[in-house]
Amino acid sequence: MNKGDLISKMAGDAKISKAQAEAALNSFMKATEDTLKKGGKITLVGFGTYSVSKRAARNGRNPQTGKPIKIAARKVVRFKAGKQLSAKVNK
Repeated sequence: MNKGDLISKMAGDAKISKAQAEAALNSFMKATEDTLKKGGKITLVGFGTYSVSKRAARNGRNPQTGKPIKIAARKVVRFKAGKQLSAKVNK
C-alpha cells in the first residue's frame, strides 16, 4: 500500500473527501516528524509506539573493497507494534 492507496482507504472508511483524508494524513505525518525531531515519542494505544534511539559510531567494512570504514553515530526512528496490532498480524 502506498500513500495514495492509504488516502483512498481513509476517505472511504471515514466517508470524507480524498482531499480531507490527505490533509489529515499529512497533518499526522508532520506532527510525528516534529515530535521525533525533538526527541519525543508517540504512543498510539493498541497500535504501537514511535520513538528515536541513538546508534553509536562503529567500524564497518566496504563490501566492494573490504577496507575498514568508520560509520558515524546517528539517530534512528524505531517502531514497536502494540499488543492489539501484533495479535491481529499473528492470527
